[in-house]
Amino acid sequence: MRRRRSKACCVQIFFCVAFSCGFAFAQDLSPRAYLITPIHSNAVNVTYSYQSGSLQFTGAIPITGATANIHLGIVSYYHSLKLFGRSANFTAIVPYGIGNFQGQIKQIPGHVYRSGLLDSQYRFSINLKGGPAMDVKEFSQWHQSSLIGASFTLVAPTGQYDPTKLVNLGNNRWGFKPELGFSRRWGKWLLDAYAGAWLFTSNNEFFSHNQFNPGVATQSENPVAEFETHLSYDTNPHNRLKLRMWYSLDANFWFGGQTSVNSAPTPGTAQRSSRIGGTAAFPYARHQSIKVSFSDGAYVLYGGNYKNVSIGWQYSWLGRPN
Repeated sequence: MRRRRSKACCVQIFFCVAFSCGFAFAQDLSPRAYLITPIHSNAVNVTYSYQSGSLQFTGAIPITGATANIHLGIVSYYHSLKLFGRSANFTAIVPYGIGNFQGQIKQIPGHVYRSGLLDSQYRFSINLKGGPAMDVKEFSQWHQSSLIGASFTLVAPTGQYDPTKLVNLGNNRWGFKPELGFSRRWGKWLLDAYAGAWLFTSNNEFFSHNQFNPGVATQSENPVAEFETHLSYDTNPHNRLKLRMWYSLDANFWFGGQTSVNSAPTPGTAQRSSRIGGTAAFPYARHQSIKVSFSDGAYVLYGGNYKNVSIGWQYSWLGRPN
């Protein structure tokens, strides 16, 4: 009886790790994150993302044939404003996820399915150099050279979470990412580069109050450093009030994030990975555009090695006064 229970627990642990690799800490590729817009600009984005691939555990747990298929629906709202004479903006993101995970531990097959809300995200960004706050008239006469900005992203524990289960959509913790960003334009070409770090609070009810752990366990994660760069081409760089298309090549690299349970480090959970991809944006009306992107793991030491395809619709408008 004890052996069967141990095997069942092992399967649950595997799927917990698999699920967290897919949902808990997505390494997004976000070109043009520090470009500025006229004050009182607004945008609503609706995005569908599909991730499919394998899971890498580098010996952390004995698994074979681990795969995942994840569907994400994301709704976000963007608003630009003036702060201390500089251009600034705020973005709120609410994701909904559906995930299927398969694999074997010691010839024991397993499958986990979950659907529901993930943790919401909130990002505030401000320009530090090169981008004063401007209305539409001023913005139409401005030409970008170099921009330097800073942002702060907050991930709130608003996703679905049950402490008695290992597999959850939410993380039951807060996440914070301070970041610096650089953007430089040369004619039709634009280079972006960002550097930041994810910091996490502890999950104070990790797989607790159940038959495997009647008490309370605490899980923590070390900081994760992240670097990101994009090279994009703008088909109409000098007339920013007309419709335009743009394309970009995207890449990132991150490392860190070893986890611990009750202060005991979990061997083999340190991350050291990179993704590459491409993005294209196609306006088809004055207020609407479509953005498509694809990315794949270039190097994955631990976690999800996914192919990611996404398509998003954006509706934008200018508020008053402008």
